[in-house]
Amino acid sequence: MFESLSERFSSAFATLRGKGRISESDIEAICDEIRLALLDGDVALTVVNGFINRIKQRSLAALPEIRKSTNQSQEIYSIVNAELVEILGGPARRIRFAKNPPTVIMLAGLQGSGKTTLAGKLALFLKDQGNTPLLVAADLQRPNAVTQLGVLAESIGVKLHAPQPGNGVGDPVEVAMSGIAFAKSNFYNIVIVDTAGRLGVDEELMTQAKNIKAAINPNETLFVVDAMIGQDAIRTAQAFEDGVGFDAVVLTKLDGDAKGGAALSIAESTKKAILFASSGEKLSDFDYFYPDRMASRILGLGDIATLAEQAKKAIDEGSAKRMEEKLISGEDFTLEDFLEQLQAMRKMGSMSKLLEMLPGANSAAMRKQIDAVDDDELVRTQAIVQSMTPKERQNPKILNGSRRLRIAKGSGRTVTEVNRLIDRFTAAQKMMKQMRNGGGFPGMPGGLMGGLAGGVLPGGVLPGGGGRHVHKKKAKKKRR
Repeated sequence: MFESLSERFSSAFATLRGKGRISESDIEAICDEIRLALLDGDVALTVVNGFINRIKQRSLAALPEIRKSTNQSQEIYSIVNAELVEILGGPARRIRFAKNPPTVIMLAGLQGSGKTTLAGKLALFLKDQGNTPLLVAADLQRPNAVTQLGVLAESIGVKLHAPQPGNGVGDPVEVAMSGIAFAKSNFYNIVIVDTAGRLGVDEELMTQAKNIKAAINPNETLFVVDAMIGQDAIRTAQAFEDGVGFDAVVLTKLDGDAKGGAALSIAESTKKAILFASSGEKLSDFDYFYPDRMASRILGLGDIATLAEQAKKAIDEGSAKRMEEKLISGEDFTLEDFLEQLQAMRKMGSMSKLLEMLPGANSAAMRKQIDAVDDDELVRTQAIVQSMTPKERQNPKILNGSRRLRIAKGSGRTVTEVNRLIDRFTAAQKMMKQMRNGGGFPGMPGGLMGGLAGGVLPGGVLPGGGGRHVHKKKAKKKRR
């Protein structure tokens, strides 16, 4: 996501870093480049103008202090980052839970925004946090909407409240109200009400949404919007705010939004926080929206915090502790450890999405490698390692030609693929030694970066920490 914006920002700051002493004209130039990047990213003109004016004013006001810095471009970078975080909503917002359950959450938005699917994602997200959500099917307009929500509810093990079959179309207000009554009598602590949408904003849509909201008095009314609609996002959001009113925004299909205009435009124009973001087709591809992390990704710094959180969910505490002890004691990273990390990575989802969270992921070199990633590579790699004996996994140096041939036949792969894996594992093993010496990624469980380097990326190259590329740099440093 945000590839276009990130590339343009990286290019602009690369030019600025080439300057020694930054002048007013340099600030004007970087602001012009950022302005073009935002307009190209489908950010609304009014939002762009306000953003650029604030950056320019802050940078010019701070110029005397900036010139005292040993890294003047970094000072400008910090100002842009702070403004990006602010425009995306400032501090991350969280759900406002009712003092007396159930907490009622109403979803509103246009048809096609992914609202019904998002209802299922939100229910799963809240269930995983220990809540007991109830899904209420109040979208009685769209054919099969109730059926779709029922399938989602069953797949995640959540109860669905819907109109009884054979009672006609039904009244969505009555369905929503009876859903809340059902939740109270059956001790569900959260109610998620899915409402009808339209292909466009119209009076009937607004009237129905207003009636439901007035009847159920939700604790949160969330405006669900497709991140890929670009500048139309502002017009639609404003229409819902004027017609119904909402408390926060949920962005869907964020993984398909290469430009990023909707996220920036809606947050700034409505002054409403982006509460959640949906970033994939899987029901688990859903989380709170973190403005600081999103700003970091736009500026090409990656999102190590989210990557670390996902890793901690995938790797059990015992495995993480064992790996940490190995790193501290100086023991070698083995293929047994490597296999354990690969299995954990498979739980984390798409490898390309994980790699996009690394710093520099939108650079041309990294982009080329990420595009070359095949998610089935993990399956093939796992098959090769599982075809080795325990002794071979512990000591790969004994893998002679005949052993490698046996492993290839046992895993259904070629000897060339086995050789390539061993080479990449060796690079990952070296990287683990570097991490032991203080060069690792903060917050990441021990072997995960080794798995990313050796099991997925072609050549085992990671930006700023891993693979052959890093060790060449390290060798040069030693020769000095």
